[in-house]
Amino acid sequence: MSRRILKSDLILILVAAVWGFAFVAQRAGMEHVGPFTYNTLRFAIGGLTLLPFIYFNDKRNPDGRIKINLGDPKSRLLLTAGLLAGIVIFIGASLQQAGLVFTTAGKAGFITGLYVIFVPAFGLLLKKPVGIPTWIGAILAAAGLYFLSIRGSLAINPGDILVFACSWVWAGHVLLIAHYSPKVDPIKLACLQFTLAAVLSMIAMLLFETPSLYRIWLAGIPILYGGFISAGIGFTLQVVAQRDAHPAHAAIIMSLEAVFAVFGGWLILHEVLDGQGIIGCVLMLAGMLLSQVYRPDFNVKGKQTNGTTTQV
Repeated sequence: MSRRILKSDLILILVAAVWGFAFVAQRAGMEHVGPFTYNTLRFAIGGLTLLPFIYFNDKRNPDGRIKINLGDPKSRLLLTAGLLAGIVIFIGASLQQAGLVFTTAGKAGFITGLYVIFVPAFGLLLKKPVGIPTWIGAILAAAGLYFLSIRGSLAINPGDILVFACSWVWAGHVLLIAHYSPKVDPIKLACLQFTLAAVLSMIAMLLFETPSLYRIWLAGIPILYGGFISAGIGFTLQVVAQRDAHPAHAAIIMSLEAVFAVFGGWLILHEVLDGQGIIGCVLMLAGMLLSQVYRPDFNVKGKQTNGTTTQV
């Protein structure tokens, strides 16, 4: 495994940790504000967080600066990537939040995490095949999610269907980032997707919720974590890391957010981690390790260097 691939894996593990602890923040924030209000503020903060980095990066490297000019192919590519990623994030976050109204958090976490299976399945359709160890690793990760998340009945309800649709959307986001991240500035891509997601969430907030400054103040700490850490850092690191990671492997590693969510609940919310949860953690870690047995290596243009598959 090259140092570049190892670096991307370590970054993705950090992303999983950031997102895992974000479940704790999100759960706390939802006690005071609605889902669209929460998403509006966290995505807006996430986008604002990246503006100083973009400014200083452009100042240090003026030759790499991309001006918003529809006549420039690079600018059009960046805008297209940001537009698509922002729409996908908004749809995924909205489906998940709507589903949580009708189903349990545990079932929602399990169903959402099924994107670890959908990503390699989509990859087959896009001519991005993965090895058998990756498939086994994805199945183990999904089994681990089941043990971590499911408590009680598996009966299907409308919320489960919404969250199931959300898992397909997150799989599409992973593949979308895999396609565009090697071709555009990752920080600008992240900033654009946050900005659009914040605008769309704000429209939904004004249509379906009644935001209150007092309630926003009460949810201040969870919102700040969701904005600065989960969105500003987590999603941006995902874009950066996926420049050198196969989407199927990235999905398996990022699914470890469920493990960190359980650990965060135990550490911060004093939730119980029982034997079933420990089995789930072990299965997910085993799935991640097994997926490393076959690791396609990609160059900066997104082409596989030890095979014939080209990253779409």
